[in-house]
Amino acid sequence: MHPDPRFRINDEAVMRAVVLREGMVHLFAATPAGPMVAHVPVTMTDEGHFRFHLARSNRIAPHLNGARVLASVMGPHGYISPDWYADGRNQVPTWNYITVEIDGTVVELDRDALIEQIETLADHYEAKLAPKPAWTIAAVDPVLRDKMLDALCVFELGVEAIRGTAKLNQNKSDADRAGVRAGLNAQNNPALAAMMVSS
Repeated sequence: MHPDPRFRINDEAVMRAVVLREGMVHLFAATPAGPMVAHVPVTMTDEGHFRFHLARSNRIAPHLNGARVLASVMGPHGYISPDWYADGRNQVPTWNYITVEIDGTVVELDRDALIEQIETLADHYEAKLAPKPAWTIAAVDPVLRDKMLDALCVFELGVEAIRGTAKLNQNKSDADRAGVRAGLNAQNNPALAAMMVSS
């Protein structure tokens, strides 16, 4: 996380919303075979834990049950040119970004939880594909479904600490920020530009 307190996200609900909006986390673990990372889609339980699944053959999978991990989520981000500031001659390039980190312990769950996690994930993203009929796991041939489920494992990440950074030029003047927003929009990065308006 960036050390400047002006860039901190202090609202846990906002941080969780970033995780769910992005939907995919980088999950880091120290293992006896060295540091490893998995890239996993996540859902959130009613209790505020994050669930994810991955291939049972993934090299990190056997090391996850009971492991302390760091999950990292990158939201909108982009290069910031010094030329976008009111006085670009006395500035340096930087990068604006939204990111969230989660510390926690992972536990492996059972087959029912795997099905629930896949269904929750599909429900969320299939809704965005309307008017296409929503895919459901019930549509899969039962024999094939069982084979696919056998190849997957599901875990829950209990959140012990969550930290967020929204580095959006809060340390710059209004004129500088307006110039950066214009530059980002011109570079087809409206998501990041829009976040600067609300920060």
